[in-house]
Formats: sequence, structure tokens, C-alpha cells
Amino acid sequence: MTTGSHIERLRARLLGKTGAPRADADADAPPAVDRRVTVRPEHYDFAHFPEMREYANTRWYYDNQGFEWNMFREHVGVTSAEVEIDGRRMINFSSYNYLDLAGDPRVKEAAKRAIDDYGTSTGSGRIIVGEIPLFGEFERELADVLGVEAAVMGVSGWGTNAGAIGYLARKQDLILYDELVHNSMLTGAKISGARRFAFAHNDCDALDRLLSEHRGQYERVLILTEGVFSMDGDIPDVPRLIDIKRRHKALLMVDEAHSMGVIGPRGLGVVDHFGLNGADIDIHFSTLSKSFATIGGYVAGRNELVTMLKHYAPGIGLYIASPNPANAAAALEALRIMRAEPERARNVVAIADYFRERAQAAGLDIGPSHASAVVPVMIAESETALWLAARLFDNGVFAFPMIFPVVPRNAARLRFFLNTAHTRGHVDRTIALLAQLKASAPPAKGLF
Repeated sequence: MTTGSHIERLRARLLGKTGAPRADADADAPPAVDRRVTVRPEHYDFAHFPEMREYANTRWYYDNQGFEWNMFREHVGVTSAEVEIDGRRMINFSSYNYLDLAGDPRVKEAAKRAIDDYGTSTGSGRIIVGEIPLFGEFERELADVLGVEAAVMGVSGWGTNAGAIGYLARKQDLILYDELVHNSMLTGAKISGARRFAFAHNDCDALDRLLSEHRGQYERVLILTEGVFSMDGDIPDVPRLIDIKRRHKALLMVDEAHSMGVIGPRGLGVVDHFGLNGADIDIHFSTLSKSFATIGGYVAGRNELVTMLKHYAPGIGLYIASPNPANAAAALEALRIMRAEPERARNVVAIADYFRERAQAAGLDIGPSHASAVVPVMIAESETALWLAARLFDNGVFAFPMIFPVVPRNAARLRFFLNTAHTRGHVDRTIALLAQLKASAPPAKGLF
């Protein structure tokens, strides 16, 4: 069966005569086991789940427009400022290999040595017999970089973030989070069982008011924010957040997935960027999938925090295997390069600043992005964002569209990740092409 025919059949199954999603069961749906109960197909048939309706509509749009499907595209070689897809060399703005270390010979060699020394797996959790020297080396050097007492390495970024929050907060606690924090933080907050309130993006006054109103009703209070926000590329007022958390005796957690390795004079994240002490932030987190050019995550802070997470937190210290030796070695080598070659971070921000400058000169809206490697180009309509991404791809530029429901309705954008290997030539060609395409984009039909 071809992909096109599969999508048409799926869409036909999901849509009624008017083109609106059907709520009634198919005629050939199996009868309910208990005839006294009517169970709608969207409650037991995966094909009728709302996510599949969204998927079918998106695939139908691509097929109807004659565009190639741009998700799960296989590439050849290392993803850097350029990438090879389907035999075509393309400018790549969809990889967060910010420091261009994923293909660095030193990082690759470190990973290979780790496989030679330890194999492809430790075969156990760290707390049992899965501990190897690489983990401790990375954690000690990272703690030194951040200016904190200790750190713990986890298997995945998403899981480490969610696991730490889910463990630290309880039903008698309160979590206050910026409305734009990452899904891993939101999931951790949900599984914790704590009371949760969002505050408006980067609105420190709103956070202060929430704490003044609610602090006395709860035991622990966690404040969640990001070092660089992944959708907008902006940086919160971390010194102000530190002042607020101190006055209200709360705990501040900063997700540095997109800031560590990029912002600050040495590229060492928000502590470096704002000239802070590491201890000013209670809970440091980052994934290892971006500047560290591997997979995993970490939490850093006081000895007591790390001790608790290592010995008691599901998904970090308990009920999970240890990190992969090769990934740990790659992260350690990337950290050492990060410290020794701060010009990599400066180059990333410089080329991102150039992108912002050229985009604004071309009349493109880059939102609040500044001083980071993340630059959105705001489009508004999801349909238009999909059209632009597809046409860019046709012309040799890979920039991924962020559409509803990942972002709010009428807040669709193309998100550009800048890399230390990008050149002004890459930027100039992309901005000129995007401005031309945006001016000729067909009006959206309200399909999303």
C-alpha cells in the first residue's frame, strides 16, 4: 500500500461528509461487549484518537500540496550547518548541535575508547554494579564548571528533568512555572502531585504575587524556568528570580538545555551570562543532547540534593540502568572542549545575532529572541508555516515548522537553530529565500 493511499483511507475514515471529524462509530465497528453501554470509537480504536485526526489532516495537507513529508527524514553523515538528505546537500537549521561537537574527532575518539574499555552497556543500574569512573569524572568536572558542590548524570534529558521534579515535589508542595517551560518540566510537575500554577512568560511580578498569596499554604515551593526558552530564544531575568525565591524561601530550578554551552562570555550558561555564583540557583538541569553532543541529562547543586536524587529518585538513581559508557565519555570530552575553547560559544551567538539582524532588515518577525542560538521567525498560521517549511526544503534549506498544538494557535513559527559552523553565506541565502517565499505564500484556509 502506498503512503498516499494509506493517508487517504485514514482521512476518509476519520472525516464525515462535511469534512469535519466524525464522532460516530464506523458501520463495521465491532459491537460493544455490553450492549447497555455505548463506547465511542475514539475511546478504544487508535485510528479514532484525536492525535490521529491531527496527523491525517497534516499528511493530507502535505500530499494535497505536493510537498514531501518532512518528519523522520533520514540523513547521511553528521548533522552540522549542512546535512545530506536524499542525496542533496542542504543548509541545516534544525539541529541543536550548537558547538559542532557531534562530529568532532576528539569526542568521537573518546566514545570509541569508552566502548573498548566498558563495552556498550554497564549492564546494571548505577546503585548496583553499573558505576564506572567516567560518570564521576563528568560529574566532578561539571560541578566545578557550574560552581556547585555536586552533580548527577542521568540516562536521558527529558527523563532526568521530569524525574527530578517528580521526586522533589509532593502533594503538600507547590510548583510555580513559567508558562513556556519545556514539556519535561510540565510532566514532572504533573507526576509529582503538587499544586501547580503557571505565571505569565518572564513575568517576575506575577510570580512574586503568586508567592505572596500562596507560599504560606505549602511546604516546599519549586520555581521552574529555562535558561533560554526553546521556542522563543529569549532569556529570563534570572537575578530577579533569585531575589524572589530567596525572599519567599522557595527553590529555583533552571533548565539550561539551550543555554549551557552557548550564553555567557565563556559559554557556560546563565551563571556565566549573569555573573552569578552557582549556589544562587538551587537546581541546575540540562540535557546532554545539545552542546554536549550526546544523550543524557544532569542535575547539579548542593551535595544533599544530589545524594537524594542518586539514592531515591526514580528514573535517575532508581529503577533505571546507568548511562551508556560511550555517551558519558562523549559528554566529558565535550565539557572539556567547551571549557578550553570558549570561542565556539561566541561564534554561535555572533552568527545568531547576524541572523537576527538580517531577518529584521528583511521585515521578518523574530519575536523576543536575543543573545541565544534559537531564532524563531513568527508566521502565525500553522498552514502557512508548513507551506514555507516545505518550500524552503525544496530549495535546499531545512528549517522545521513549529505549529499548533506544539505552540498556541496563531503562534506558528519556523524555528532556526544556529551552529558555530554556520556562515554568513548560509544566513544570507536563507533570509533572502524566506522573505521571497513569505511574500508569495498563499492565504491560509483555516485547516489547522
